[in-house]
Formats: sequence, structure tokens, C-alpha cells
Amino acid sequence: MIDRRLEYPATLRNRDAILEVLRGVLPLSGLVLEIASGSGEHVVHFARAFPGLTFQPSDPEDAALQSIEAWTLDSGLSNVRPPVMLDALSNHWPVTAADAILCINMIHISPWQATEGLIRGCAKLLRDGAPLYLYGPYRRADVVTAPSNEAFDASLKARNEEWGLRDLEAVAELARTEGFSAPAITEMPANNLSVVFRRM
Repeated sequence: MIDRRLEYPATLRNRDAILEVLRGVLPLSGLVLEIASGSGEHVVHFARAFPGLTFQPSDPEDAALQSIEAWTLDSGLSNVRPPVMLDALSNHWPVTAADAILCINMIHISPWQATEGLIRGCAKLLRDGAPLYLYGPYRRADVVTAPSNEAFDASLKARNEEWGLRDLEAVAELARTEGFSAPAITEMPANNLSVVFRRM
């Protein structure tokens, strides 16, 4: 039998740090939509830690969807729904409402238009006060970008000129125009940030 589970080393490094932030962000019950779930390693880790929540993973890539399904089956968890195909650029999402949304390490490896679609789509799904959690590396106007992040940005642009570290201020302004609060920012390991917007 073919094992379709993908494994990303970065997930093992960051999942517990992210989990600690999520403990102060996620509601006690309801549906959590994860956008760009990738391998599915994050969603099963979080679902195990939050048994009172139901998690809906998603991704636009077939290989990722198969990996998410394999990780979910292997975990034996009952609070993770089957993954759905969701492209942030699409105007039609397969989920119509959520009590919280997570998006980890997507914004810098997709075109800016995907970030616009992400924020616009999340604004439609979330009720007032509900959180949108973003994780990844960013540029900030008042903070010197770490050399490792500068090198990472250059490598991303070499792979795809539409990729790269985003200015947090630009993401925050985009979120503001779609009815979100100013971001709550938590410094994370390896020069990453946890960024939480709340629907207003």
C-alpha cells in the first residue's frame, strides 16, 4: 500500500510554538478552517490538542489533499473533516462559514493576488470577533529584516518572481479594508510571526 503522507521538517519545528499561540486565539467550540493545509501534519496536531473543535483542512493541490487524508486516517481523529479543494484565488469557496481560520506559510509562496483572495474570502466566512490566524515570515517597516529571511526571500523570487516575503503593513491594510482589526503580533522562532486579525 502506498503511503501518501507528505512530511515537512518545518512542521515538526514550528507546530508546538504555533499551538501555544492558538491556545489563546481559538474558540472553545466550532469549526476551524485551515487554508493551504499542505501535508496535513499541522491539522492533525491541532485537532488532537483541541478535541472540542472541528477542523476543516483544505488545499488546492491534489498531492496535498491525498496527504491530508492519509494523515487524518492514520491519526484516528474524529474531529477532522475530509479535506476539500480550496484555491484562495477563487471567488467560490467550498466552505460558507467558519468560527476561526488558520493559514500557515502560504502568503510568501503564492502571488499577492492569493493574499487578496484569502483576506476577501475570510471576511465573508467569519462572524464578528472571529480570528484569522496567519503564520510565516514578513517584512516590517520598523524592523530590520533578518539576513536569513533576506536570503529566503531571494530564493523564493528565484523560484517564482511572484513569490516573496510580504510587507506586514500591506497585509494589515488589506485586512483593514475588508473589515478586520489591526493585527496582534507574536514573535516566533526562526524569524517568523504569528499574526491574528479579528473580524469587526
